[in-house]
Amino acid sequence: MLITLARSIDGYLSYLADERRFSPRTLEAYGSDLVRFRDFWQNEFANQAADRTPIAKIDALAIRSHLASLHRAALSNRSLARHLSTLRSFFRWACREGYLIKNPAKGLPLPRMARTLPRALTLADTEQLLDARDEGYFPQRERALFELLYATGLRVSEASGLDLEDVDFASRLVRVTGKGRRERIVPFGESAADALEEYLASRAALLRSASGSSSRSDQSQPLFINARGGRLTTRSMARLLKRRLRAAGLPTGISPHALRHTFATHLLQAGADLRAIQELLGHASLSTTQKYTHLDAARLSEVYRRAHPRA
Repeated sequence: MLITLARSIDGYLSYLADERRFSPRTLEAYGSDLVRFRDFWQNEFANQAADRTPIAKIDALAIRSHLASLHRAALSNRSLARHLSTLRSFFRWACREGYLIKNPAKGLPLPRMARTLPRALTLADTEQLLDARDEGYFPQRERALFELLYATGLRVSEASGLDLEDVDFASRLVRVTGKGRRERIVPFGESAADALEEYLASRAALLRSASGSSSRSDQSQPLFINARGGRLTTRSMARLLKRRLRAAGLPTGISPHALRHTFATHLLQAGADLRAIQELLGHASLSTTQKYTHLDAARLSEVYRRAHPRA
């Protein structure tokens, strides 16, 4: 049976969904990159339908030409690197399946990218954000959400996916399902616990008034809910943060992910072990966590300037 480019792409995405159990958003990103390569092959490079193209026909020249076309389309180096990484993973899978002998994307270099430091709030700005008086529709929910994000370093997608049963209030622990369906246990502090307890009372009242919510087990319901009793989305969380930043008098360009960076940065500055921070953040690789060591460069420079005799 002929193993075509189109059939291979479908098989790879099924593998990511069924065996790797990637999230819908990650699958969408991989699929978008591969479809863009497929369309380039069909319409610009080979003018041959992907469902008639043997995958073994794809070579390094086709991939280089694709990346060059993306560069002409003014994609950033970061986006180019993501496209190349997707193709490397796809062809690596094809080699494992026996469809290819050699990965045509393996030897291609990644575009050079400037090292950017993740943005983090100062401790004073963080306290100002968390203590802001938010006069929105559900202030108890907003306070609980942002207290928990800062207390645990969760991604907003992880916070959105939390159910009541994931939170152990007695031990102040939360069970998180992160990237790649990896589970981890993260502690949270007294401030977050108090905010959550206050929110739960208001949440119960909202659920009683929300139509259709009584048909589900309370424990299986999402922790953070919207006005209809459904799961609060990441888009809504970003909107709520923007409003809270405005109420706190802080720049509204700060993203919800900044609270995750702030969590890691403040732990590091207080002397936390990098391996422990890796576990709390749910990073598969320590190299991902090590970027936070660069955030402390300014503080170390100041210490050096004050302490070294010839600084």
